[in-house]
Amino acid sequence: MADVTIYIVDDDAAVRDSLALLLRLNGYSSIAFASARDFLDALDPQRGGIALFDIRMPQMSGLELQKELLRRGVEMPIVFITGHGDVTQAVEAMKGGAVDFLEKPFEEERLLESVQSCLRRCEEREARVQQSAGITSRLETLTPRERQVLRLVSEGLTSKAIADRLGISARTVDIYRANIMDKMHARNAVDLVRMVLLAGEAALVE
Repeated sequence: MADVTIYIVDDDAAVRDSLALLLRLNGYSSIAFASARDFLDALDPQRGGIALFDIRMPQMSGLELQKELLRRGVEMPIVFITGHGDVTQAVEAMKGGAVDFLEKPFEEERLLESVQSCLRRCEEREARVQQSAGITSRLETLTPRERQVLRLVSEGLTSKAIADRLGISARTVDIYRANIMDKMHARNAVDLVRMVLLAGEAALVE
């Protein structure tokens, strides 16, 4: 995923230029911004990417920018870079989901390692998105009654309890469960529950 865009947000032009050069020499594409507002104005939430944020910037700090992305629901691996970092800031950044917190001056290799960590996080997120999409697609093949049964299975109910709840026989519930397992490509009930959790309960709404 070396083609993922890396966003540099730093009010220091020299830092922006040096980071952009380092990334370019290592095969990465980057876009630099002088302020958090400039970055937010240009941000395409659907495009994604990786962010390198300076902590201390005028008008909106790197930590404030991180919170704004979270408020907007934008998932983006972030590496913070600062010349005035402290433990409190580092803890706050990590709690917000930051991948790393680098203090200037830092080794170039350390930054590149952080970028690699961000790329791995992007890949993991993409894999989750694709997995969730596959599960949602399979859920759409279920009949309304099968969705009812699956919802109750995910709540931990036995076939007998589901039968009592729906007013049908336990044998009929077992048939529904077998059909659900087949359509969902599930190995067992635990696998079904995992799929429901990954897709979200809203995916079972008829």
